[in-house]
Amino acid sequence: MLTMIETMKEAARKRALFVRTRDEIARMPLDIALDLNIYPADAARIAHEAVYGR
Repeated sequence: MLTMIETMKEAARKRALFVRTRDEIARMPLDIALDLNIYPADAARIAHEAVYGR
């Protein structure tokens, strides 16, 4: 039972990190994003790779 709860906590923590990362990338000013070679429409993909891996 404890393992399942810990697994769910970890999943919730990763989801929160994913949402926060995705939102930060999406809100980034376009000129800064382009300087970093990031297309804001790819925010979800970039955040997913950063949090969950490939």
